Amino acid sequence: MTPITESGMSGANGEVVANLPLPVQGDLVVLEQQVNRPRAKLGEAGESRTVAWGMTSVLVAMYVINFADKAVLGIIAQPLAKELGLSASDIGLTGSAFFLMLSLGGLFSGALDKWLGLRWALVLLVVLWSVAMLPLILSASFVTLLVSRMILGFAEGPNSPLLFSAAYSWHAPARRGLPGAVLTCSASIAKIAIAPILAYVAVTWGWRSALVALAIAGLLWAVLWLAMWKEGPYGRSGNSGKADSVDSRPEESGPEDSDPASASATATAPTTDTEPAVPWLHIFRTRTFIGGVLLIAAAYALAAVVLTWLPSYFELGLGYSRLQAGSMFSIPSLIGLVIMLSSTWLSDRLITKGVSMRAARVVFPAVGMLIGGTMLVFLPFVSAPVMAVFMVSLGYAICTPVLPLLNACVSELCPPKQISGVLGVFLSLMAFGGFIAPYMMGRIVDAAGDGGDGYATAFQILGGVALVVAVVGIVIIDPARDKNLVRPNAPVVAAR
Repeated sequence: MTPITESGMSGANGEVVANLPLPVQGDLVVLEQQVNRPRAKLGEAGESRTVAWGMTSVLVAMYVINFADKAVLGIIAQPLAKELGLSASDIGLTGSAFFLMLSLGGLFSGALDKWLGLRWALVLLVVLWSVAMLPLILSASFVTLLVSRMILGFAEGPNSPLLFSAAYSWHAPARRGLPGAVLTCSASIAKIAIAPILAYVAVTWGWRSALVALAIAGLLWAVLWLAMWKEGPYGRSGNSGKADSVDSRPEESGPEDSDPASASATATAPTTDTEPAVPWLHIFRTRTFIGGVLLIAAAYALAAVVLTWLPSYFELGLGYSRLQAGSMFSIPSLIGLVIMLSSTWLSDRLITKGVSMRAARVVFPAVGMLIGGTMLVFLPFVSAPVMAVFMVSLGYAICTPVLPLLNACVSELCPPKQISGVLGVFLSLMAFGGFIAPYMMGRIVDAAGDGGDGYATAFQILGGVALVVAVVGIVIIDPARDKNLVRPNAPVVAAR
């Protein structure tokens, strides 16, 4: 390396090419690495994007198991009902009790994050899930089913806000739509890849074997998590620019990243932990938070009904076999996966191109919810089973992008250190949609008799609710306006 003096940097022929202060030894090493090595693909805070998405993938694996735990009741509902003599209302009550405890458990996400940190809080939760499976395996009854699902729901409650908080620690605000969608798509992955396997296992070896498989998967994930996890630069620790060393960034950049001065500037970001906390009620009283709760609760009510009742609708309402119904569980999820990933990627791109957050994060998915709600409203008038599967699958799938995009909106309302707590409250209120809808559907199905007509009627009601709240959300939600009200001095991270 050529020598550097107080007066400048010497070139190959000894001429001075720049006036620079004499760097300290650490700065010299960094400068040498930046000049002599191709730059890695870096984020706004200097983090490796490869590492960021690697950490996000570990979180996705946990969320897949999480949603498989939720979906397994829908898969084993009919053999379980036959063995224990349960009515549709009993199954619906079990599903609603699960989502009630899910909403209550979510209120403890901020406290768990504060007391244990993300690493140990998530390990504790996944161990509790696995243990909650055991009572029903050992002693099956309606009471055991109800209690075990309530324990499972309470243990899973803090999971979503903690997972989103962990993912957001690796992604700048303008980039959070896509990773949020990838996490939310874990539900689709669980139903596409895991549900058919669980259906086969339940049909071949009995419904208890499906629960055993999920308990083992949870414990294996805990080992992976402890081995791999570290918090990113946008999290509570505020270790911007220090999440990964230069040597740990294997990806190479394009020509636009070849400027060493730009590299040095990019690798340094302000610490995120310096922003003071804001009063919680200031966040909860914003129209963005209130409208977001209405919109996301309606979407989650639909998701809860799909998780609890869709295989039963395919089997009893449309006449498919039990194995077919369990395997077809993946159809709406496959459509939803494509729609959610593409729409949230487009939302992120729109924001980086200068489109307002309200248009990209609120109006865009709410219009999709209007379309999906309309399709569900007309479901009872469809007689062909194949067309009914298409209508309910697309109607559900096109409503799903509101889930990650509204999470990203709400995360903008609070400082990084409060994201877990705010999302905990937000997602707990969201889960009340899941508390109401499954039991409501069970009552409607019982009232309709044995023909299966009650399933389509319940989906029609949920479609009507989606239409109403989508209009309300478009009118009152504006995250940029409310961020300025709650956090007028919030640091700005430039999107690129």
